[in-house]
Amino acid sequence: MTSPVTLAPETTIAIIGAGRLGGVLATALRASGLTVYGPLRRGDAIPAVDVALLCVPDSAIPEAAASARRTATRIGHASGATPLDDVDFSIHPLQTFTGTESPDIFHGIGAAIAGRTPADKNLAERLAHTLGALPFELDDAHRAGYHAAASFASNFVLTVLDAAEQLAASAGIRGGEARDLLAPLLSRTVDNWQSRGATASLTGPIARGDEVTIARQRAAVDEADPALTSLFDELATATRAIACQKAAA
Repeated sequence: MTSPVTLAPETTIAIIGAGRLGGVLATALRASGLTVYGPLRRGDAIPAVDVALLCVPDSAIPEAAASARRTATRIGHASGATPLDDVDFSIHPLQTFTGTESPDIFHGIGAAIAGRTPADKNLAERLAHTLGALPFELDDAHRAGYHAAASFASNFVLTVLDAAEQLAASAGIRGGEARDLLAPLLSRTVDNWQSRGATASLTGPIARGDEVTIARQRAAVDEADPALTSLFDELATATRAIACQKAAA
């Protein structure tokens, strides 16, 4: 089996943006043996480099790219939603970052890549392999949908888990204890979804058609925090659609 092609050891990279991702990327690329400058803050002088990788807010990409053009041969960004209007390539690690991760956080994760030219796309692919990530191509027309999928899989899951924690607290199970008790259930659910999909993995009162229990749950949610009732209703409606697919399968 042919080994993935990584960036040449002499490649120089400037990381622009000192947020969570910028710091972790700089650490990981430096650990791979590359010469890395940064993470630099916007407005810092950018040295002459082969690659400048922008890890800045999406709205700041045009200005940051224009600044990096003065000294960098190729410009890329790490946004999942922004097209290539101002850069040569993009790489979006499909992972959530707190800023404290070790370099191996990139090992085995997906990385959406794109490039204006075949050479630019090849650069993004090599960069992904250097990090230990698994590159897959993403064109500009599908960026918003891809990024929305990532939000559903990460950000919105946290919204639901926060609601679960609040409801557990109303039942007398608080804070870390609630998270410790609910985490194995979450892990098993994710494992089942990964191997079988949502339809085959769905369990619980909606899957059984147990409307009496669902009504009791809704009343408990409304009593604990009426602000969560609309979320319960929307999720119940969406889950019923999955249950219908399960019944028809």
